[in-house]
Amino acid sequence: MIRTENLKKVFPGGLHALNGVNQEIRKGEVVVIVGPSGSGKSTFLRSLNLLEVPTEGHIYFDGTDLTGKKVDLDKHRQRMGMVFQHFNLFPHMTILKNMTLAPMKLQKRPKEEVEKQAMELLQRVGLADRANAYPSQLSGGQKQRIAIVRALCMNPEVMLFDEPTSALDPEMVGEVLTVMKELAKEHMTMVVVTHEMGFAREVADRVLFMADGQVQEENDPETFFEHPKSERLQTFLSKIIK
Repeated sequence: MIRTENLKKVFPGGLHALNGVNQEIRKGEVVVIVGPSGSGKSTFLRSLNLLEVPTEGHIYFDGTDLTGKKVDLDKHRQRMGMVFQHFNLFPHMTILKNMTLAPMKLQKRPKEEVEKQAMELLQRVGLADRANAYPSQLSGGQKQRIAIVRALCMNPEVMLFDEPTSALDPEMVGEVLTVMKELAKEHMTMVVVTHEMGFAREVADRVLFMADGQVQEENDPETFFEHPKSERLQTFLSKIIK
């Protein structure tokens, strides 16, 4: 579904964030990306829908080269939901309005249809009673669950998660991971940058370890965590898994 070829990203000042990443993400696959800070994880994820424009290389989504000159990026981005670390909800809009704005404006869908879908999604994550609340009235965990179902309102084919739990208090992490686990069970194609190793072990089809702007190692979760090959990955895992 998504394929990257020799993806490179050099930021102003000469920082090489990506150093030739070649990856394929298949339909229905859950790919979890882990690695130390500054390893290029978020840059790679954000490149998949061109929130970061690569310096070099190609990104193919369903056979279309997104780095091509005449590509309707907005159209393709509508097929990729994105969930950020810091929610990005509009503070002056109710939860329902936050969820219905993009489908109505970008997809030109009728208000009644979108509101019905939004309420069903809110029901699913246990927040139907918060439809008319404002983001400031919600906890961090509630905001992130809203951010996920807001993305789902666009009926995406792929969901990209950029450290969705790292800004949350520990007791709120579980409620967000539960929603993500349910999506995985429904075979949603997901790419997740996270520090939650338990989630990676339980839900991922494949785990990637990034360091120095490259995928240094990848494997199924059991092999990845129980039998890491490289010394770099062994050191990383020894620091984060007690």
